Amino acid sequence: MRWILCVSDYVNFRRARRKHYQTFLWKPAALRPASLPPTRLTTVNRQPGQQPIALDPRPRYSNRLTPDDESERIRRQGLRERKVDVVGLGENATDIVMRLPSFPAPGGKQRIRDVLRLAGGSVASALVTCRRLGLRVRYLGAVGGDDHGRFQLASLRAERLDLAYLRRAERARSRVSHIAIDESTGERTIFWERDPRLDFPAGGVTPQMLNGAGVLHLDSTDLRAALAAARLARRAGITVIADLDTVAPGIDRLLPLVDYPIVSSEFLAPATGERDPFRALERLARDSGARLVGVTLGRDGALVLTAGRFLYSPGFHIEAVDTTGAGDIFHGAFIYGLVRRWELDDVLNFSNAMAALNSTALGARGGISTERSARTLIQRGRRNVNRDYAQRARGLGH
Repeated sequence: MRWILCVSDYVNFRRARRKHYQTFLWKPAALRPASLPPTRLTTVNRQPGQQPIALDPRPRYSNRLTPDDESERIRRQGLRERKVDVVGLGENATDIVMRLPSFPAPGGKQRIRDVLRLAGGSVASALVTCRRLGLRVRYLGAVGGDDHGRFQLASLRAERLDLAYLRRAERARSRVSHIAIDESTGERTIFWERDPRLDFPAGGVTPQMLNGAGVLHLDSTDLRAALAAARLARRAGITVIADLDTVAPGIDRLLPLVDYPIVSSEFLAPATGERDPFRALERLARDSGARLVGVTLGRDGALVLTAGRFLYSPGFHIEAVDTTGAGDIFHGAFIYGLVRRWELDDVLNFSNAMAALNSTALGARGGISTERSARTLIQRGRRNVNRDYAQRARGLGH
């Protein structure tokens, strides 16, 4: 029987020879091994009456393949889709950013220093963070047929996201956010608009869109599609994470389908009726039944509740240029840490560090950094410790 060694040059041939031709040999389907090397799975979600949900962040095959070798293997086996680590469904936006020396008083005037057009959107920015950190990412969403839509599409293509299921709503206006930034503090105020024709049609979310994913990331932008995707994910054993900042009608139906709802402080009080974040998270945990509930606290960091225990992770002291997108990058970094199976302390520290670093540059994705830079900030950076949160978390953490 003729065997075909899939190598592109002499170096790969020598490497394969040293490994006794066991690195990667292609042969007819009938002669391929019936099973592949086992992979380790880590249980990341277990709720009463449900099977555990497992994530395997490693590639499907344990052989060390170059990108060209992998493409050849996929082509030869007739596979049309690669496995992905994360699928995201939600907001993708064009941000019109206006920089101001300071915010004017109500009814006042202020000169705009400059105006920029940048890429943004909560889910899209989180996915870009995952992609730059090395995860395989698929985006589900829509762009309009206008110039802003073309700009959004170009930005996502440049990040090499899987856009096989992205919708082109030619008659719709693409989502646009107008963002005013106070240069004296880095704080921003956002005004946005969204054409409902960007929503997925009824039945538009299919199981194939989630095929091969370990994590599904959602927001509440297109709630009907988010509900459909979350139900499919639950049946397929896919972990669901949600970034929620608006109490939209029907959000109470989505929360029970989310394993990791990490919400903004603007969402928490209206959603639970509790102003105190500790009591609010306890209420959210009871109502949702989630494995972990959490809230991002801006410069103060993040607070989470899991298995009846609170964990507070302080933010980092930085000179903020623009806080737009900090929460989005936090979620992307959180997903990365979860897929990599880190301890929760490490995940939260890393997420806070990535969010802080992003705030040192202009734009929702302007300061997305590297894992190494985040590690350096964690080791050397100053923390913005909210003493009340820290003391209460220690007291309630046991």
